[in-house]
Amino acid sequence: MSEVSSSSISLVVTSPPYPMIQMWDDLFCLLDPRIKDALNSFSGDKAFELMHKCLDPVWKEVFRVLHQGGIACINIGDATRNLNGDFKLYSNHVRILHYLLKLGFTILPNILWRKQTNAPNKFMGSGMLPGGAYVTLEHEHILILRKGGKREFATEAEKVNRRKSAIFWEERNVLFSDLWMDIKGTRQGLSQKNPRSRSGAYPFELVYRLISMYSAKNDTILDPFLGTGTTVAAAMVAARNCVGYEIYPKLKDSIYDMCENIVGFGNQYINGRLEKHMDFVAERLKTKGPLKHNNRPHGFPVITNQEKELTINEVASVKKVADSFEVSYLDTPRHFNSIKPE
Repeated sequence: MSEVSSSSISLVVTSPPYPMIQMWDDLFCLLDPRIKDALNSFSGDKAFELMHKCLDPVWKEVFRVLHQGGIACINIGDATRNLNGDFKLYSNHVRILHYLLKLGFTILPNILWRKQTNAPNKFMGSGMLPGGAYVTLEHEHILILRKGGKREFATEAEKVNRRKSAIFWEERNVLFSDLWMDIKGTRQGLSQKNPRSRSGAYPFELVYRLISMYSAKNDTILDPFLGTGTTVAAAMVAARNCVGYEIYPKLKDSIYDMCENIVGFGNQYINGRLEKHMDFVAERLKTKGPLKHNNRPHGFPVITNQEKELTINEVASVKKVADSFEVSYLDTPRHFNSIKPE
């Protein structure tokens, strides 16, 4: 990632290939042939460590490019593997955290999100008999780390932009919980042309949440394991810049296809978010009476003073320029008429 300047990135959101998950074996073996030898000789711990050594240089670069106060959000699942009859857990999140601490990151409270499984049998080992069964992994970790101290918004322009980038009070109560149970699936629905562009390593909602929580408008987001481009798509909808890297060339068309079709999907998502707030306001008015504050750009009531300048602009257009995309947004945000209690 030598093209990315040091201390130029505000937020990293990514999901790397998971060591010891069989679907990633070929990739890791290409990166280090010793991994294939370790797997063939059933040396699970050795293969696990060699796979993580392939990822370590990326985490070192992540630390370099983040500015002081910048955040890294890393989605990672642990792995279970049976090698020559030896079944065990390989704790990817622990190994990555250990290395990130050595780099100098500060660990913040992490998030667990429930990744639903379609497996009909939620047990492994001895089935209904005690003593030899294993629980099924149905969650993944979102590791959250900061470089240096808390980010400062020093200038008046930075403070204004921060207020425009706020989230709703009712969203904050869901997002800033360490347990997310409500995210469903990975089907994105961004395009009908290429099925690969409709699926990512993680759901669009997950990435959009993290971007909204840990960055401000016009910040630059980095995804060093871009995959099918979900992070780029979420950054576009959230009015952030994004840089992504992907070593698998066949995914290039899927990434481009996703970006080129973001306008319709993005605006549908934005309007869904606004409508959810309107539903919240209507219910709040019915049960607890008028809200104390009013949002100026959109014209609807809000709970707190911090939400008064919150602004969500719809996507106007996307233009491809070389290997990049330029996104423009509607200047006037969607306005709502005042809601009165029934």
